[in-house]
Amino acid sequence: MLQIQQLKLPVSHTKEDLEEKILKSLHIPKEELLSYRIVKQSLDARKKRAIQFVYTVEASTTNDKKIANRLCSGAVCLLETKPYQFLVSGLKGLSCRPVIVGCGPAGLFCAYMLAGAGYAPAVIERGRTMDMRKEDVELFWETGFLDPDSNVQFGEGGAGAFSDGKLNTLVKDTHGRSRKILDIFTEHGAPKEICYEAKPHIGTDKLSLVIPDMRRKIIENGGEFLFETCVTDIRIQDGRVTAIELNRKTWMDTQVLVLAIGHSARDTFSMLHTRGVPMEAKPFAVGLRAEHLQEMINRNQYGDFAGLLPPASYKLTAKGSHGRGVYSFCMCPGGYVVNASSEKKGVAVNGMSYHKRDSANANSAIIVSVTPNDYPDLGPLSGVAFQRKLEKGAFRLGDGAILQQLYGDFKRAQASKSYGGFSSVTRGGTQLGALHTLFGAEIYDSFLSGMEQFARKIPGFNCADTILSGVESRTSSPVRIHRDEAFQSSIQGLYPCGEGAGYAGGIMSAAIDGIKIAETIAKEFKPYDFG
Repeated sequence: MLQIQQLKLPVSHTKEDLEEKILKSLHIPKEELLSYRIVKQSLDARKKRAIQFVYTVEASTTNDKKIANRLCSGAVCLLETKPYQFLVSGLKGLSCRPVIVGCGPAGLFCAYMLAGAGYAPAVIERGRTMDMRKEDVELFWETGFLDPDSNVQFGEGGAGAFSDGKLNTLVKDTHGRSRKILDIFTEHGAPKEICYEAKPHIGTDKLSLVIPDMRRKIIENGGEFLFETCVTDIRIQDGRVTAIELNRKTWMDTQVLVLAIGHSARDTFSMLHTRGVPMEAKPFAVGLRAEHLQEMINRNQYGDFAGLLPPASYKLTAKGSHGRGVYSFCMCPGGYVVNASSEKKGVAVNGMSYHKRDSANANSAIIVSVTPNDYPDLGPLSGVAFQRKLEKGAFRLGDGAILQQLYGDFKRAQASKSYGGFSSVTRGGTQLGALHTLFGAEIYDSFLSGMEQFARKIPGFNCADTILSGVESRTSSPVRIHRDEAFQSSIQGLYPCGEGAGYAGGIMSAAIDGIKIAETIAKEFKPYDFG
Protein backbone atom coordinates (compact mmCIF):
# COMPACT_ATOMS: atom_id res chain seq x y z
CA MET A 1 0.00 0.00 0.00
CA LEU A 2 1.23 3.48 -0.91
CA GLN A 3 0.38 6.68 0.89
CA ILE A 4 0.23 9.92 -1.10
CA GLN A 5 0.09 13.24 0.73
CA GLN A 6 -0.59 16.83 -0.31
CA LEU A 7 -2.82 16.15 -3.30
CA LYS A 8 -4.27 19.61 -3.96
CA LEU A 9 -7.36 20.17 -6.10
CA PRO A 10 -9.75 23.09 -6.67
CA VAL A 11 -13.03 23.09 -4.77
CA SER A 12 -14.96 22.28 -7.97
CA HIS A 13 -12.99 19.11 -8.73
CA THR A 14 -14.57 15.77 -9.62
CA LYS A 15 -13.81 12.21 -8.59
CA GLU A 16 -12.10 11.76 -11.96
CA ASP A 17 -9.86 14.76 -11.26
CA LEU A 18 -8.70 13.16 -8.00
CA GLU A 19 -7.97 9.86 -9.72
CA GLU A 20 -5.98 11.63 -12.43
CA LYS A 21 -4.00 13.45 -9.75
CA ILE A 22 -3.16 10.12 -8.08
CA LEU A 23 -1.95 8.65 -11.37
CA LYS A 24 0.25 11.68 -12.07
CA SER A 25 1.71 11.58 -8.55
CA LEU A 26 2.65 7.92 -8.99
CA HIS A 27 3.66 8.30 -12.66
CA ILE A 28 1.66 5.24 -13.66
CA PRO A 29 -1.06 4.46 -16.24
CA LYS A 30 -4.62 3.84 -15.09
CA GLU A 31 -4.38 0.06 -15.48
CA GLU A 32 -1.66 -0.15 -12.81
CA LEU A 33 -3.88 1.49 -10.14
CA LEU A 34 -5.80 -1.31 -8.45
CA SER A 35 -7.67 0.72 -5.82
CA TYR A 36 -7.46 3.79 -3.62
CA ARG A 37 -9.21 5.32 -0.65
CA ILE A 38 -9.25 8.78 0.83
CA VAL A 39 -7.60 8.86 4.25
CA LYS A 40 -7.98 12.57 4.89
CA GLN A 41 -9.71 15.49 3.19
CA SER A 42 -9.07 19.00 4.48
CA LEU A 43 -9.63 22.50 3.18
CA ASP A 44 -6.81 24.99 2.70
CA ALA A 45 -8.54 28.39 2.91
CA ARG A 46 -5.50 30.51 3.71
CA LYS A 47 -5.67 32.15 0.27
CA LYS A 48 -9.26 33.24 -0.23
CA ARG A 49 -8.80 33.54 -4.01
CA ALA A 50 -7.37 30.04 -4.35
CA ILE A 51 -9.09 27.78 -1.81
CA GLN A 52 -8.23 24.13 -2.35
CA PHE A 53 -9.08 20.69 -1.04
CA VAL A 54 -6.03 18.80 0.21
CA TYR A 55 -6.07 15.00 0.24
CA THR A 56 -4.08 12.18 1.75
CA VAL A 57 -4.77 8.96 -0.14
CA GLU A 58 -3.83 5.31 0.26
CA ALA A 59 -3.40 3.52 -3.07
CA SER A 60 -2.75 -0.06 -4.10
CA THR A 61 -0.93 -0.70 -7.37
CA THR A 62 0.45 -3.66 -9.29
CA ASN A 63 3.89 -3.02 -7.75
CA ASP A 64 3.86 -0.76 -4.69
CA LYS A 65 7.47 -1.37 -3.66
CA LYS A 66 8.89 -0.63 -7.10
CA ILE A 67 6.97 2.65 -7.35
CA ALA A 68 8.01 3.74 -3.85
CA ASN A 69 11.69 3.03 -4.62
CA ARG A 70 11.47 4.84 -7.95
CA LEU A 71 9.86 7.99 -6.64
CA CYS A 72 11.85 8.39 -3.41
CA SER A 73 9.53 11.25 -2.55
CA GLY A 74 8.37 12.56 0.81
CA ALA A 75 4.88 12.90 -0.62
CA VAL A 76 4.74 9.20 -1.60
CA CYS A 77 5.78 6.41 0.74
CA LEU A 78 5.29 2.71 1.22
CA LEU A 79 2.81 2.11 4.01
CA GLU A 80 2.81 -0.91 6.27
CA THR A 81 -0.72 -0.89 7.64
CA LYS A 82 -1.46 -2.64 10.90
CA PRO A 83 -5.17 -2.77 11.63
CA TYR A 84 -6.31 -2.25 15.21
CA GLN A 85 -6.45 -5.42 17.29
CA PHE A 86 -8.25 -5.95 20.56
CA LEU A 87 -6.11 -8.44 22.46
CA VAL A 88 -7.36 -10.77 25.19
CA SER A 89 -4.60 -12.05 27.46
CA GLY A 90 -6.08 -11.96 30.95
CA LEU A 91 -5.92 -15.02 33.18
CA LYS A 92 -8.18 -14.09 36.10
CA GLY A 93 -11.71 -15.41 36.08
CA LEU A 94 -14.77 -13.17 36.41
CA SER A 95 -17.44 -14.26 38.88
CA CYS A 96 -19.93 -11.79 37.36
CA ARG A 97 -20.32 -9.52 34.38
CA PRO A 98 -18.19 -6.38 34.13
CA VAL A 99 -20.45 -3.42 34.90
CA ILE A 100 -20.25 -0.17 32.94
CA VAL A 101 -22.04 2.85 34.41
CA GLY A 102 -23.04 5.27 31.68
CA CYS A 103 -24.05 4.91 28.04
CA GLY A 104 -22.22 7.89 26.55
CA PRO A 105 -19.35 7.38 24.08
CA ALA A 106 -16.90 6.18 26.76
CA GLY A 107 -19.24 3.59 28.23
CA LEU A 108 -20.69 2.58 24.86
CA PHE A 109 -17.33 1.87 23.21
CA CYS A 110 -16.00 0.14 26.31
CA ALA A 111 -19.06 -2.13 26.23
CA TYR A 112 -18.79 -2.63 22.47
CA MET A 113 -15.21 -3.89 22.64
CA LEU A 114 -15.79 -6.08 25.70
CA ALA A 115 -18.96 -7.59 24.28
CA GLY A 116 -17.22 -8.42 21.00
CA ALA A 117 -14.54 -10.28 22.95
CA GLY A 118 -16.97 -12.36 25.03
CA TYR A 119 -17.05 -10.38 28.30
CA ALA A 120 -20.85 -9.89 28.30
CA PRO A 121 -20.84 -6.47 30.03
CA ALA A 122 -23.85 -5.00 31.79
CA VAL A 123 -24.43 -1.32 30.97
CA ILE A 124 -26.25 0.74 33.60
CA GLU A 125 -27.86 3.96 32.32
CA ARG A 126 -29.95 6.30 34.44
CA GLY A 127 -31.68 7.73 31.36
CA ARG A 128 -33.91 6.17 28.74
CA THR A 129 -33.40 4.61 25.31
CA MET A 130 -32.71 6.98 22.43
CA ASP A 131 -36.27 6.97 21.05
CA MET A 132 -37.81 7.64 24.44
CA ARG A 133 -35.11 10.14 25.33
CA LYS A 134 -35.75 12.13 22.14
CA GLU A 135 -39.42 12.42 23.10
CA ASP A 136 -38.47 13.67 26.58
CA VAL A 137 -36.05 16.24 25.15
CA GLU A 138 -38.55 17.51 22.58
CA LEU A 139 -41.17 17.85 25.32
CA PHE A 140 -38.72 19.84 27.44
CA TRP A 141 -37.85 22.16 24.57
CA GLU A 142 -41.52 22.72 23.77
CA THR A 143 -42.98 23.03 27.27
CA GLY A 144 -40.12 23.46 29.75
CA PHE A 145 -41.05 20.21 31.55
CA LEU A 146 -37.73 18.63 32.58
CA ASP A 147 -37.12 14.98 33.41
CA PRO A 148 -33.92 15.07 35.52
CA ASP A 149 -32.93 11.59 34.36
CA SER A 150 -33.82 11.81 30.65
CA ASN A 151 -32.66 14.98 28.95
CA VAL A 152 -29.86 16.48 26.84
CA GLN A 153 -27.27 15.26 29.38
CA PHE A 154 -28.62 11.85 30.41
CA GLY A 155 -29.81 8.87 28.40
CA GLU A 156 -28.57 6.56 25.68
CA GLY A 157 -25.71 8.24 23.82
CA GLY A 158 -24.81 10.65 26.61
CA ALA A 159 -24.44 14.42 26.22
CA GLY A 160 -22.68 14.02 22.85
CA ALA A 161 -25.86 12.67 21.26
CA PHE A 162 -27.32 16.20 21.33
CA SER A 163 -24.15 18.07 20.43
CA ASP A 164 -23.73 17.68 16.66
CA GLY A 165 -21.76 14.45 16.74
CA LYS A 166 -18.43 16.19 16.13
CA LEU A 167 -15.65 13.61 15.85
CA ASN A 168 -12.49 15.70 15.61
CA THR A 169 -9.94 15.21 18.35
CA LEU A 170 -6.46 16.38 19.34
CA VAL A 171 -5.58 12.99 20.84
CA LYS A 172 -2.47 11.52 19.21
CA ASP A 173 -3.35 7.93 18.43
CA THR A 174 -0.66 5.54 17.22
CA HIS A 175 -2.65 2.37 17.98
CA GLY A 176 -5.44 2.76 15.43
CA ARG A 177 -8.20 3.33 17.98
CA SER A 178 -9.49 6.46 16.27
CA ARG A 179 -9.80 4.66 12.96
CA LYS A 180 -11.53 1.75 14.67
CA ILE A 181 -14.08 4.11 16.24
CA LEU A 182 -14.88 5.71 12.88
CA ASP A 183 -15.18 2.29 11.25
CA ILE A 184 -17.59 1.13 13.97
CA PHE A 185 -19.70 4.27 13.53
CA THR A 186 -19.95 3.70 9.76
CA GLU A 187 -20.75 0.01 10.23
CA HIS A 188 -23.80 1.14 12.18
CA GLY A 189 -25.04 3.75 9.73
CA ALA A 190 -22.87 6.86 10.05
CA PRO A 191 -21.90 8.63 6.80
CA LYS A 192 -18.75 7.09 5.29
CA GLU A 193 -17.12 10.50 4.78
CA ILE A 194 -16.43 10.72 8.52
CA CYS A 195 -13.53 8.33 7.90
CA TYR A 196 -11.59 10.93 5.93
CA GLU A 197 -12.92 14.43 6.59
CA ALA A 198 -10.52 16.59 8.61
CA LYS A 199 -13.40 17.77 10.81
CA PRO A 200 -15.85 14.86 10.70
CA HIS A 201 -19.32 15.14 12.12
CA ILE A 202 -22.32 12.80 12.07
CA GLY A 203 -25.10 15.18 13.07
CA THR A 204 -27.54 14.82 15.95
CA ASP A 205 -30.24 13.35 13.71
CA LYS A 206 -28.05 10.57 12.29
CA LEU A 207 -26.22 9.86 15.56
CA SER A 208 -29.58 9.08 17.16
CA LEU A 209 -29.92 6.16 14.70
CA VAL A 210 -26.31 4.93 14.95
CA ILE A 211 -26.22 4.56 18.74
CA PRO A 212 -29.23 2.20 19.10
CA ASP A 213 -27.78 0.04 16.33
CA MET A 214 -24.54 -0.24 18.32
CA ARG A 215 -26.58 -1.19 21.38
CA ARG A 216 -28.27 -3.98 19.41
CA LYS A 217 -24.86 -5.33 18.39
CA ILE A 218 -23.65 -5.31 22.01
CA ILE A 219 -26.74 -7.28 23.07
CA GLU A 220 -26.24 -9.69 20.17
CA ASN A 221 -22.73 -10.33 21.51
CA GLY A 222 -23.96 -11.12 25.03
CA GLY A 223 -24.13 -7.71 26.69
CA GLU A 224 -27.17 -6.33 28.48
CA PHE A 225 -28.55 -2.85 29.17
CA LEU A 226 -30.43 -1.60 32.19
CA PHE A 227 -32.05 1.73 31.34
CA GLU A 228 -33.80 4.03 33.84
CA THR A 229 -31.39 2.59 36.40
CA CYS A 230 -29.28 4.86 38.56
CA VAL A 231 -26.30 3.80 40.67
CA THR A 232 -27.21 5.21 44.09
CA ASP A 233 -24.53 3.62 46.28
CA ILE A 234 -21.34 1.58 46.12
CA ARG A 235 -20.03 -1.11 48.45
CA ILE A 236 -16.29 -1.23 49.11
CA GLN A 237 -14.70 -3.98 51.19
CA ASP A 238 -10.98 -4.34 51.94
CA GLY A 239 -10.11 -1.67 49.40
CA ARG A 240 -12.05 -3.32 46.56
CA VAL A 241 -15.42 -2.61 44.99
CA THR A 242 -17.83 -5.51 45.53
CA ALA A 243 -21.32 -4.27 44.67
CA ILE A 244 -23.45 -1.31 43.56
CA GLU A 245 -26.92 -0.23 44.64
CA LEU A 246 -29.49 0.40 41.89
CA ASN A 247 -32.33 2.92 42.28
CA ARG A 248 -31.99 2.72 46.10
CA LYS A 249 -33.63 -0.72 45.95
CA THR A 250 -31.43 -3.61 44.87
CA TRP A 251 -27.75 -4.51 44.93
CA MET A 252 -25.70 -5.93 42.06
CA ASP A 253 -22.41 -7.74 42.69
CA THR A 254 -19.42 -6.67 40.62
CA GLN A 255 -15.67 -7.02 40.69
CA VAL A 256 -15.10 -4.78 37.63
CA LEU A 257 -16.87 -1.40 37.68
CA VAL A 258 -16.27 1.14 34.89
CA LEU A 259 -17.38 4.65 35.85
CA ALA A 260 -18.26 6.36 32.56
CA ILE A 261 -20.80 8.61 34.26
CA GLY A 262 -20.49 11.80 32.19
CA HIS A 263 -19.69 15.35 33.24
CA SER A 264 -23.15 16.11 34.68
CA ALA A 265 -23.62 13.20 37.11
CA ARG A 266 -23.43 15.49 40.12
CA ASP A 267 -25.36 13.25 42.51
CA THR A 268 -23.08 10.34 41.58
CA PHE A 269 -19.97 12.48 42.18
CA SER A 270 -21.36 13.32 45.61
CA MET A 271 -22.11 9.69 46.46
CA LEU A 272 -18.63 8.56 45.38
CA HIS A 273 -17.03 11.33 47.40
CA THR A 274 -19.03 10.27 50.46
CA ARG A 275 -17.84 6.70 49.99
CA GLY A 276 -14.21 7.79 49.93
CA VAL A 277 -13.44 7.43 46.21
CA PRO A 278 -10.40 9.71 45.67
CA MET A 279 -11.16 12.74 43.50
CA GLU A 280 -10.33 16.40 43.14
CA ALA A 281 -11.75 19.60 41.69
CA LYS A 282 -10.26 20.37 38.27
CA PRO A 283 -10.09 23.35 35.90
CA PHE A 284 -12.73 23.80 33.21
CA ALA A 285 -14.27 26.80 31.44
CA VAL A 286 -17.51 28.78 31.45
CA GLY A 287 -19.03 31.36 29.16
CA LEU A 288 -21.79 32.00 26.65
CA ARG A 289 -22.94 30.80 23.24
CA ALA A 290 -22.36 33.39 20.49
CA GLU A 291 -24.61 33.32 17.41
CA HIS A 292 -23.81 34.91 14.06
CA LEU A 293 -25.36 34.60 10.63
CA GLN A 294 -23.78 31.57 8.95
CA GLU A 295 -23.56 33.61 5.76
CA MET A 296 -21.22 36.08 7.49
CA ILE A 297 -18.96 33.28 8.74
CA ASN A 298 -18.91 31.68 5.27
CA ARG A 299 -17.99 34.97 3.62
CA ASN A 300 -15.17 35.66 6.04
CA GLN A 301 -13.75 32.15 5.87
CA TYR A 302 -14.23 31.40 2.16
CA GLY A 303 -14.51 34.73 0.32
CA ASP A 304 -15.91 34.24 -3.19
CA PHE A 305 -16.04 30.47 -2.68
CA ALA A 306 -18.66 30.77 0.09
CA GLY A 307 -21.53 29.46 -2.06
CA LEU A 308 -19.56 26.45 -3.30
CA LEU A 309 -18.49 24.97 0.04
CA PRO A 310 -20.21 23.47 3.09
CA PRO A 311 -21.00 25.81 6.03
CA ALA A 312 -17.76 27.20 7.41
CA SER A 313 -16.45 26.61 10.91
CA TYR A 314 -13.82 28.39 12.96
CA LYS A 315 -11.56 27.81 15.93
CA LEU A 316 -10.43 30.83 17.91
CA THR A 317 -8.15 31.29 20.90
CA ALA A 318 -6.95 34.35 22.81
CA LYS A 319 -5.26 35.38 26.02
CA GLY A 320 -7.88 37.46 27.78
CA SER A 321 -7.50 40.10 30.42
CA HIS A 322 -6.29 38.82 33.81
CA GLY A 323 -4.26 36.20 31.92
CA ARG A 324 -7.18 33.82 31.40
CA GLY A 325 -7.53 31.70 28.28
CA VAL A 326 -10.55 32.52 26.10
CA TYR A 327 -11.51 30.23 23.24
CA SER A 328 -14.29 28.98 21.01
CA PHE A 329 -15.62 25.54 21.85
CA CYS A 330 -18.05 23.08 20.23
CA MET A 331 -18.57 25.29 17.17
CA CYS A 332 -21.78 24.39 15.33
CA PRO A 333 -22.06 25.56 11.69
CA GLY A 334 -25.67 25.89 10.59
CA GLY A 335 -26.68 24.92 14.11
CA TYR A 336 -28.99 25.56 17.02
CA VAL A 337 -28.47 26.84 20.54
CA VAL A 338 -30.19 24.33 22.83
CA ASN A 339 -31.39 24.29 26.40
CA ALA A 340 -29.22 21.50 27.85
CA SER A 341 -30.35 21.65 31.47
CA SER A 342 -30.45 18.55 33.65
CA GLU A 343 -31.42 20.04 37.03
CA LYS A 344 -34.60 21.82 37.95
CA LYS A 345 -34.27 25.59 38.51
CA GLY A 346 -31.05 25.73 36.54
CA VAL A 347 -30.30 26.60 32.90
CA ALA A 348 -27.30 25.32 30.95
CA VAL A 349 -26.96 25.79 27.19
CA ASN A 350 -25.15 23.87 24.47
CA GLY A 351 -25.02 23.87 20.68
CA MET A 352 -25.89 21.24 18.09
CA SER A 353 -26.27 20.79 14.36
CA TYR A 354 -28.19 18.29 12.30
CA HIS A 355 -26.32 16.44 9.56
CA LYS A 356 -27.14 19.01 6.86
CA ARG A 357 -26.04 21.95 9.02
CA ASP A 358 -28.65 24.05 7.27
CA SER A 359 -29.96 26.53 9.86
CA ALA A 360 -29.40 30.24 9.21
CA ASN A 361 -27.00 30.74 12.12
CA ALA A 362 -23.61 29.56 13.30
CA ASN A 363 -23.02 29.27 17.02
CA SER A 364 -20.11 28.48 19.28
CA ALA A 365 -19.40 28.59 22.97
CA ILE A 366 -17.02 31.42 23.82
CA ILE A 367 -15.58 30.33 27.12
CA VAL A 368 -13.17 31.56 29.75
CA SER A 369 -10.91 29.25 31.71
CA VAL A 370 -11.56 28.84 35.43
CA THR A 371 -9.52 26.93 38.00
CA PRO A 372 -9.99 25.70 41.58
CA ASN A 373 -8.68 29.12 42.64
CA ASP A 374 -12.09 30.45 41.53
CA TYR A 375 -13.96 27.96 43.76
CA PRO A 376 -11.58 27.08 46.62
CA ASP A 377 -13.82 26.39 49.61
CA LEU A 378 -15.81 23.20 49.03
CA GLY A 379 -13.24 20.51 48.30
CA PRO A 380 -13.53 18.13 45.34
CA LEU A 381 -17.10 19.22 44.52
CA SER A 382 -16.40 22.96 44.57
CA GLY A 383 -16.51 23.18 40.76
CA VAL A 384 -19.98 21.65 40.80
CA ALA A 385 -21.14 24.35 43.22
CA PHE A 386 -19.60 27.00 40.94
CA GLN A 387 -21.53 25.64 37.93
CA ARG A 388 -24.78 25.43 39.87
CA LYS A 389 -24.54 29.04 41.01
CA LEU A 390 -24.24 30.23 37.41
CA GLU A 391 -27.04 27.96 36.19
CA LYS A 392 -29.43 29.01 38.95
CA GLY A 393 -28.68 32.65 38.19
CA ALA A 394 -29.46 32.12 34.51
CA PHE A 395 -32.70 30.34 35.40
CA ARG A 396 -33.79 33.14 37.68
CA LEU A 397 -32.98 35.94 35.23
CA GLY A 398 -34.58 34.15 32.28
CA ASP A 399 -37.63 32.69 34.03
CA GLY A 400 -36.41 29.20 33.14
CA ALA A 401 -35.81 29.92 29.44
CA ILE A 402 -32.51 30.34 27.61
CA LEU A 403 -31.29 33.75 28.77
CA GLN A 404 -30.04 35.93 25.88
CA GLN A 405 -28.45 39.33 25.37
CA LEU A 406 -27.02 41.17 22.37
CA TYR A 407 -23.26 41.62 22.52
CA GLY A 408 -23.58 45.39 22.23
CA ASP A 409 -25.78 45.45 25.33
CA PHE A 410 -23.52 42.98 27.12
CA LYS A 411 -20.59 45.30 26.42
CA ARG A 412 -22.53 48.30 27.78
CA ALA A 413 -23.77 46.24 30.75
CA GLN A 414 -27.44 46.86 29.98
CA ALA A 415 -30.30 44.39 29.51
CA SER A 416 -31.45 43.59 25.95
CA LYS A 417 -35.08 44.10 24.98
CA SER A 418 -35.13 43.06 21.31
CA TYR A 419 -33.02 41.35 18.66
CA GLY A 420 -31.00 43.36 16.16
CA GLY A 421 -30.39 42.47 12.51
CA PHE A 422 -31.21 38.77 12.87
CA SER A 423 -33.02 36.40 15.24
CA SER A 424 -31.81 33.49 17.32
CA VAL A 425 -32.14 29.85 16.20
CA THR A 426 -32.77 27.72 19.27
CA ARG A 427 -34.32 24.54 20.59
CA GLY A 428 -36.08 25.67 23.74
CA GLY A 429 -37.71 28.93 24.77
CA THR A 430 -35.72 32.16 25.08
CA GLN A 431 -35.83 35.32 27.20
CA LEU A 432 -33.85 38.50 26.55
CA GLY A 433 -32.23 39.98 29.63
CA ALA A 434 -28.98 40.76 31.42
CA LEU A 435 -26.43 37.96 31.04
CA HIS A 436 -23.61 40.26 32.07
CA THR A 437 -24.76 40.15 35.70
CA LEU A 438 -23.99 36.42 35.98
CA PHE A 439 -20.23 36.71 36.04
CA GLY A 440 -17.62 38.25 38.27
CA ALA A 441 -15.41 41.03 36.94
CA GLU A 442 -12.52 38.82 35.80
CA ILE A 443 -14.64 36.45 33.71
CA TYR A 444 -16.70 39.35 32.28
CA ASP A 445 -13.58 41.34 31.32
CA SER A 446 -11.89 38.24 29.85
CA PHE A 447 -14.93 37.42 27.74
CA LEU A 448 -15.02 40.97 26.32
CA SER A 449 -11.30 40.87 25.63
CA GLY A 450 -11.62 37.58 23.77
CA MET A 451 -14.55 38.76 21.63
CA GLU A 452 -12.66 41.89 20.59
CA GLN A 453 -9.55 39.88 19.69
CA PHE A 454 -11.59 37.36 17.70
CA ALA A 455 -13.00 40.21 15.60
CA ARG A 456 -9.48 40.82 14.26
CA LYS A 457 -9.57 37.32 12.77
CA ILE A 458 -13.25 37.29 11.73
CA PRO A 459 -14.43 40.86 11.05
CA GLY A 460 -17.89 41.41 12.51
CA PHE A 461 -17.49 38.76 15.19
CA ASN A 462 -17.98 41.47 17.81
CA CYS A 463 -20.86 43.23 16.05
CA ALA A 464 -23.50 44.67 18.39
CA ASP A 465 -26.20 42.33 17.01
CA THR A 466 -24.31 39.15 17.94
CA ILE A 467 -26.66 37.07 20.10
CA LEU A 468 -25.28 35.66 23.34
CA SER A 469 -27.00 32.80 25.20
CA GLY A 470 -26.24 31.44 28.62
CA VAL A 471 -24.99 29.96 30.50
CA GLU A 472 -22.42 27.58 28.97
CA SER A 473 -21.22 25.78 32.08
CA ARG A 474 -20.88 22.09 31.10
CA THR A 475 -17.79 22.37 28.90
CA SER A 476 -16.06 19.53 30.73
CA SER A 477 -16.19 17.74 34.04
CA PRO A 478 -15.50 19.89 37.12
CA VAL A 479 -14.16 16.75 38.84
CA ARG A 480 -11.30 14.35 38.22
CA ILE A 481 -11.65 10.89 39.75
CA HIS A 482 -8.12 9.65 40.46
CA ARG A 483 -6.72 6.65 38.62
CA ASP A 484 -3.26 5.16 38.18
CA GLU A 485 -1.31 4.29 35.04
CA ALA A 486 -3.32 1.09 34.76
CA PHE A 487 -6.53 3.21 34.60
CA GLN A 488 -7.67 1.95 38.00
CA SER A 489 -8.63 3.83 41.14
CA SER A 490 -6.81 3.08 44.40
CA ILE A 491 -10.04 1.20 45.08
CA GLN A 492 -9.40 -2.02 43.22
CA GLY A 493 -11.83 -2.96 40.48
CA LEU A 494 -12.93 0.65 39.96
CA TYR A 495 -12.07 2.17 36.58
CA PRO A 496 -12.80 5.93 36.19
CA CYS A 497 -13.44 6.50 32.49
CA GLY A 498 -14.12 9.22 29.97
CA GLU A 499 -15.12 12.84 30.20
CA GLY A 500 -17.05 12.60 33.45
CA ALA A 501 -14.05 11.16 35.27
CA GLY A 502 -11.89 13.98 33.90
CA TYR A 503 -9.93 12.10 31.22
CA ALA A 504 -11.53 13.16 27.93
CA GLY A 505 -13.11 16.12 26.18
CA GLY A 506 -15.48 15.14 23.39
CA ILE A 507 -16.93 12.11 21.66
CA MET A 508 -13.71 10.78 20.14
CA SER A 509 -11.43 11.20 23.14
CA ALA A 510 -14.11 9.71 25.41
CA ALA A 511 -14.57 6.73 23.06
CA ILE A 512 -10.78 6.23 22.93
CA ASP A 513 -10.65 6.25 26.72
CA GLY A 514 -13.47 3.70 26.84
CA ILE A 515 -11.53 1.40 24.52
CA LYS A 516 -8.38 1.80 26.65
CA ILE A 517 -10.32 0.70 29.73
CA ALA A 518 -11.69 -2.30 27.84
CA GLU A 519 -8.15 -3.24 26.78
CA THR A 520 -6.96 -2.99 30.38
CA ILE A 521 -9.76 -5.27 31.61
CA ALA A 522 -8.95 -7.78 28.85
CA LYS A 523 -5.30 -7.86 29.94
CA GLU A 524 -6.25 -8.88 33.47
CA PHE A 525 -9.42 -10.98 33.13
CA LYS A 526 -10.62 -13.85 30.99
CA PRO A 527 -13.95 -13.44 29.16
CA TYR A 528 -16.99 -14.00 31.32
CA ASP A 529 -18.06 -17.64 31.61
CA PHE A 530 -21.84 -17.96 31.74
CA GLY A 531 -21.48 -21.55 32.91
